[in-house]
Amino acid sequence: MRLRFLVALIALLLCDLTTAREIRRRSIPCKTPENANSCYWTHGRIAYYNGTPSIRLWKIGTNRLLGIYSGPSVDRYGPDNEDPQLPANLKRTFTPSQNQVFGDFEVCPLEPEREGAMQAACVESAKNLVVK
Repeated sequence: MRLRFLVALIALLLCDLTTAREIRRRSIPCKTPENANSCYWTHGRIAYYNGTPSIRLWKIGTNRLLGIYSGPSVDRYGPDNEDPQLPANLKRTFTPSQNQVFGDFEVCPLEPEREGAMQAACVESAKNLVVK
């Protein structure tokens, strides 16, 4: 019984260390001191779209689309609009152009919201993910 517990505990710690390393690999921070107050949680669907940016988040229950970028210091017309940095757990489950991921996302807007326009944002964290 103690051996099983010890093995489970070690496995859990290794998972936490792996996740921490993956989080550190993000070279562009999404949430910064300047935008932290504007970040919020929303229920939505991440999917691959034709156009720029390719990765978008639909806020379920609304007509709003967020264009997903790595973070505030990004060249929005460069390669980031095709392959933004995402949280490690989302990056593992989301395969652009092959699936969609529903879940709860902590997003940080990168520009003010305008009626009828897609808003630039980045995804700081994700939980309760379901792949379709």
